[in-house]
Amino acid sequence: MTLDRRRFLTFLTASIGVSSLGLRDKRPLSASIAPNPARLGFRPVRSPIPLPFDGIPARNQAKAYQTYEIIDDLVLPDGFTYDIVAVWGDKVGDSRFGYNNDYLSFVETRPGEGYLTVNFEYLSGRTWMQTFERAIGKKLPFEEVREKAGRNGRIKAYKLDDPELKAKIVEISREGLIDQGIGVISLRRDARGKWQRTYSKSDRRVTGISGLDDGRYLKATGPAVAIFTKTAKKGYEDGLGAKIIGTFQNCAGGTTPWGTVFSAEENFQDQVSDPVLADGSSLDPDTTPFRITSADVNGRGNVFGLAGNKYGWMVEIDPANPDDYGTKHTWLGRFRHESVAFLARTGQPIAVYSGCDRRGGHVYKFVSSGKVSNPEDKGNSRLFEEGTLYGAKFNPDGTGRWIALRPETAIDPVLPSQIAAGRGEGVIALPKVDRTATDADLFLLRDDEEVIQYKAHYKTLGDLYEGTATEKQGAIVIDAHFAANAVGITPTGRPEDAEIDGDGNLYLTFTSGTPDADDGGADREIFRGLRGEIPYEFGWIMKISEDNNDPASLTFRWEMVATGGEPANGGSGFSNPDNLAFDGKGNLWMVSDISNSGLNQAVPSRYKERVPLSQRELLGVFGNNSAWVIPKGEKTAYPFAFGPMETELTGPYFTGDGETLFLSVQHPGEDGGTRRDMAFEERKFTLMTTDGAEFIQIRKVPIGSNWPGKQPNDPPRPAVVAIRRSGERRSI
Repeated sequence: MTLDRRRFLTFLTASIGVSSLGLRDKRPLSASIAPNPARLGFRPVRSPIPLPFDGIPARNQAKAYQTYEIIDDLVLPDGFTYDIVAVWGDKVGDSRFGYNNDYLSFVETRPGEGYLTVNFEYLSGRTWMQTFERAIGKKLPFEEVREKAGRNGRIKAYKLDDPELKAKIVEISREGLIDQGIGVISLRRDARGKWQRTYSKSDRRVTGISGLDDGRYLKATGPAVAIFTKTAKKGYEDGLGAKIIGTFQNCAGGTTPWGTVFSAEENFQDQVSDPVLADGSSLDPDTTPFRITSADVNGRGNVFGLAGNKYGWMVEIDPANPDDYGTKHTWLGRFRHESVAFLARTGQPIAVYSGCDRRGGHVYKFVSSGKVSNPEDKGNSRLFEEGTLYGAKFNPDGTGRWIALRPETAIDPVLPSQIAAGRGEGVIALPKVDRTATDADLFLLRDDEEVIQYKAHYKTLGDLYEGTATEKQGAIVIDAHFAANAVGITPTGRPEDAEIDGDGNLYLTFTSGTPDADDGGADREIFRGLRGEIPYEFGWIMKISEDNNDPASLTFRWEMVATGGEPANGGSGFSNPDNLAFDGKGNLWMVSDISNSGLNQAVPSRYKERVPLSQRELLGVFGNNSAWVIPKGEKTAYPFAFGPMETELTGPYFTGDGETLFLSVQHPGEDGGTRRDMAFEERKFTLMTTDGAEFIQIRKVPIGSNWPGKQPNDPPRPAVVAIRRSGERRSI
């Protein structure tokens, strides 16, 4: 299905004028400072806020931007089109295409043909329940179970003594977990450049319940296996040893030089318990009960008795092997993985970088004990079976070091006074030794003196965990985030994606510096706004360079290469950077992740009772989530695309010839659901010109979404698209 009909809001040349809300501002625009299409390759789409390069002098921006229309479509530059590759509910092997597609990887088998691997992250509860029957053709007992769940929506389903109710919870949980995980689909490009599915024998789904009924268990390597297989656990025993049922909450990922794909299990705590005991074993499944409300259906691992310590890992899969259902490499750590990047050079250890996407989360590096002999050899996957996991310690002077998460590493937590806080004091969560199967609370410390006392009481990581040396190491990687807190790894502003450039430099996005009352916040000296703002919501892109360009180096240098925010305040024009990708020319592409609570929320004034609005209250000015490109050698970001209503654009991946950009369009209509009868609202926004003068914009905002069908009252469905030029075949 080709969607050629497009309402483009592009920057136009001097003879055309500006389009907004269907109106024309007849004043001519200067093209002298607009991007040069020959260098950039496209004319950027029109942003809802003034940008420094749009060709409109600051004195004229208030009039030019006084109206704006949000389009419930994927808005691309003139000369580009997109094709739908697959949507939620399409057939994949003996299952279906899942929900909220995220990371994408295309591994070519020959020119114009290959395997597209797709992550399926989570369910948008309200919209998933509202549209499930129409999209999948099956009715689920949502209302009956919701009524039984009562006001708090929670049911301890694992030991539930009500066979009829438990069967209904199983039915809902099963379908929800089927819609998460990983998918592999085979594609071929036709003469026009359009990608078609070929339905090969390698097409398959790895779902949240793979192995439960079909024997397609996932495997595991590394030190956590010692915890999975030991017989005398302090906590819950699932009886499966090293076998693992399924994978879920699969967010970002990466592709190895030898053609396997890594899938990151991120917010696994939505389905199973996050905390573990001091021996690394899991809590009782009922500590994370099934929960269902009008907007939420989670805790879906509860009724199946899934062990929490088996989720939150990096999963490797070979898309070309139809019998491969995934391996979780535990040396890479258990935390809320959002990214992975590989630095693999002949004759050197492999370095694997990843981030924990939580407020106060950390940046990690795994370094293998063995060395790479040939970066394209699939035998390199064995290198993940032995090595060391490190966390990054950032210094304010632009240097840093990697601290090993080993039992012998000294306890040295960051002090709460060094951590950004929304109100009051910063907070750091530190492991307790006396955790129990039903109570694995952590120390939430808000006073520096308490942390100093903790450090005096416990000397090394080994003091916090139980078992043999091997078992302690297993427990540490299972409890990686809290172990990292204990040894002083720098808390950051939600690290999301990681990519390596052609010179071996690591690029990272940090989506938001806003802290959380329990998770904590980012280091005050490292993660601040361009004007010193603490906390800072709009995010950053950082570059890390290993000293001596060595993957195994224990020291590095870092710098911020882009900062989110409004141009009037020095920002790049985007907010909350998320996934990254490099194209074949070395240009850096980025997609944004503004939370739905902020998207297009009206800003009638920048003050409330004479107090300036918080940065989170200003997120609405940025419009829908978007895709941007920073040309190689520059720091200016240019908007390439805006997504449909209430979506994220995720998982950008270029084909080898650069002619296609695969992109996930995730959670359309997540809060508003199905757009009814093309409903919209006009909302008021107080914006700023690029030189800081305030003005009012009236913005037309659809209510809900009909994407990708785009017909009135069509249900919104997540989908993967292939973006290409609409004319001759050439690189993007």
